Amino acid sequence: MSSIRPSRSFCSRLSRRAMVGTMVCTTLASTLAGCRTGEATPDRHALIDSRDWYDPRSLDPAKATDVPSGRAVAYLFDGLTKFTPAGQVQPSIARSWDVSPDGLQYTFHLRTDVRFHDGAPLLARHVAQSFRRVLDPATKGGTLWPLYPIKGARAFADGKSDGTGTALGIETPNDTTVVITLDEPFAIFPKLLAMPVASILPDSVGTDFSEHPIGTGPWKLVEWKHDDYLKFARNATYFGGAPSIDTLIARIIPEPSTAVAEFEAGTVDILYVPEDQTRDWEETDTKKATLVSAPALRLWYMGVNVTRGPLKDVRVRQAIAHAIDVPTLLAQLLAGRGTIAAGVIPPTLEGFDKARQPYAYDTLAARKLLADAGYAKGIDLELWSSQTAPMPRLAQAIQAYLATVGVRIKLVQRDASSMRAAARAGQTDLVVKDWYADYPDAENFLYPLLHTANRGAGGNVSFFSDATFDRLVDASRRESDAAKRAVLYAAADSVGYAQVGMVPLFFYNEVYAVQPWVKGFEVPVIFNGQRWEKVTIGKD
Repeated sequence: MSSIRPSRSFCSRLSRRAMVGTMVCTTLASTLAGCRTGEATPDRHALIDSRDWYDPRSLDPAKATDVPSGRAVAYLFDGLTKFTPAGQVQPSIARSWDVSPDGLQYTFHLRTDVRFHDGAPLLARHVAQSFRRVLDPATKGGTLWPLYPIKGARAFADGKSDGTGTALGIETPNDTTVVITLDEPFAIFPKLLAMPVASILPDSVGTDFSEHPIGTGPWKLVEWKHDDYLKFARNATYFGGAPSIDTLIARIIPEPSTAVAEFEAGTVDILYVPEDQTRDWEETDTKKATLVSAPALRLWYMGVNVTRGPLKDVRVRQAIAHAIDVPTLLAQLLAGRGTIAAGVIPPTLEGFDKARQPYAYDTLAARKLLADAGYAKGIDLELWSSQTAPMPRLAQAIQAYLATVGVRIKLVQRDASSMRAAARAGQTDLVVKDWYADYPDAENFLYPLLHTANRGAGGNVSFFSDATFDRLVDASRRESDAAKRAVLYAAADSVGYAQVGMVPLFFYNEVYAVQPWVKGFEVPVIFNGQRWEKVTIGKD
């Protein structure tokens, strides 16, 4: 694809750190009656995700544009593919698929044992109907770009075609086969089909579908009391095997401290440990014993608008990178929960180059680079951030570091939406942001954050443009061989890093506390990777 994808990131565009609430998953019995820490009863069947939730915007996959909605959609629906907690893409309602030699045509072979929650069988036409509904302008859907690789999808979504006949590259030759034709080769297309927007819906989708969703997923919605809780019951006839637990209640709690207190009281099962409490949990033996962690596909970085003033000079950008003590930032801001970045590809993804070293904290080198660029007396820049913690603290710390080398910073704080709009309009010099992957692949970092096609509205707020970088990324998107694709990813990342298309800071680690009676829980690396199918509750 060469077209810009508006609102390119499902997760990052929402700024997960801008979320204002807490979602607690717990059993109804433990929610209403409570239980003692260490005691597991037969009806304890739910878990906690303590900070990254608030009331979902919609449970209609076409309109599920935030992380809580996306997670709930993953409980209720299935797509052609799915993600595991570890971020691997696997068959879901498609038992297998074939790809044509030119990479343009995907033939999906559907399972024959998939049924909607109302008992109706899932057929190939449901796939075509669901994708067409998402793209139809009348639906007023949100995150459309995962389907844009499909031939004619963008034109249909833009109202330039009616999407009928061969205008849209989706065919259903029989009830168990779906043939999708792309505009151009895109080797990781199956990963996009595991996103919430690609969920498959039944024939009847009414105006209240968000309140009464019917999917094929491992969970059925029983009740949704807005801003309070969502209650799910297991799908006993789920084609992938019914969940081991019977009931899941997601309860919204405004304050992380309240969620912590409930975990300590034993009334919730899994807690997302707040950054400011990490040290306490690590240094208290009883708390430390409950901790599990895993690297998240989330990058904290500083966008550097390469089209503005002194920032046009790569030496100035290199000076800025050398002037920031990133290890200290990570330790003080996030309690060390992460790894220092030397590029945009996280360590857990193919294409990560472990030999590449981060920019060293070196104020002498920074001053020399500024002088060599003709700015021995320093420069004046604006650094933008959202008002959502801990972004203001991050911006203030960077301001202090840059001041030591003569880069005078004026801080500008705005609400997340205004900050994002200004950055995409090219109105910022520097901007601190985080990017959380939509799907587990290096392409989801390289292409939206640094490719020329995505300057501005597409997510490249540095307005970085480099022909070599673009060529490598474009080639990687066409390359079907995973090993060769990883080499292209690494090479592109090296180019972007050397040219300082942004200042990558660190990759984040998720830290959870898990009650001893919870078995089989894996920290998901992607927001919709944990569906609680394999988790069990049992006494120690």
